[in-house]
Amino acid sequence: MKKIIIAVTLSILYSCNQSENTEAKINTITPLMEEASNLFKSITSLPYEDLPENYQEINNPVNITSIDLSNSMSDKVILGKMLYFDKRLSKDGNISCNSCHNLNTYGVDNLPTSPGDEHKFGNRNSPTVIYASLHANQFWDGRAKDVEEQAGMPILNPVEHNIPSEKFLEDRLRDIPEYKMWFKKVFPNQVEPITYKNLTNAIGAFERRLVPESRFDKWLNGDDKVLTEKEKAGLASFINNGCVACHSGVAVGGQMMQKFGLYGNYWELTKSKNIDNGLYNITKNESDKYVFKAPSLRNIEKTGPYFHDGSVKSLAEAIKIMSKLQNNKELSNQEVEEMIAFLKTLTADVDAKYKK
Repeated sequence: MKKIIIAVTLSILYSCNQSENTEAKINTITPLMEEASNLFKSITSLPYEDLPENYQEINNPVNITSIDLSNSMSDKVILGKMLYFDKRLSKDGNISCNSCHNLNTYGVDNLPTSPGDEHKFGNRNSPTVIYASLHANQFWDGRAKDVEEQAGMPILNPVEHNIPSEKFLEDRLRDIPEYKMWFKKVFPNQVEPITYKNLTNAIGAFERRLVPESRFDKWLNGDDKVLTEKEKAGLASFINNGCVACHSGVAVGGQMMQKFGLYGNYWELTKSKNIDNGLYNITKNESDKYVFKAPSLRNIEKTGPYFHDGSVKSLAEAIKIMSKLQNNKELSNQEVEEMIAFLKTLTADVDAKYKK
């Protein structure tokens, strides 16, 4: 009888140890993962509805929380999507928001600069709209505080959508029965729901849903096998070479304004046709010359050409230029190759339901 009891006890203890070992293996946090968790956050950790009112204020590179969105689309998001794809938001009906920020190509048009309603080109590259809602501010010079404010600016820009005034667009949409119905549905307590503010509010609601999960997010959530050794080496190199000074947080960038060319003139390496003064054009402060928003690196492999003027086609070349201009370092070809491998883990496409 004693032998049976001992055997059963040992069996239970062995089973418990096996269970604990299995759990330990599943939850093992590697040193690199621990270091990365202090610099980056997964896109899946905070439900969208729990975003605090002061989200933009706490949205910084280190302690930023992340987002998990449900699969459903609210009426406001549906309206925002309608507006996002509607060419009637340009004066002559030639472009929509999606023309420059094409959701079939990772939120960009892959052009150095983009043509507007009258086929005139702007002087800055159109950044991806995917993950833009996670940025501390919008545009290369940071002049808009959020995606709602940003959505209204290109519409009134004569080089872009070329709409003469807010009233012009409001009157146009008020003549469209479908929009009369949808705006009333989304803003039921307003006597006149079709307003420019409500329009940008709806577009912003749609853009805030464009935050897909990448392989890197899965790795941050504890799945160490989802990244290859080469990709992990690239992440380690990305951290050790100081790239995280500007590119960290949930968006892997998009949180700060920084001078482009701390160790040299950027145009000498990018071969830019025009020298853009950046934030200086707004503030006229000498210290703001050549200051631009450090972009998010999510989907970077898909969103070239690179920099504020789209002057560099190659991601490898862009990495070398950034290392030299911002950190005064010459990277080896192996380091660049490994960094590219890591950056590709940030690639994630939006769900088909958000596309036209």
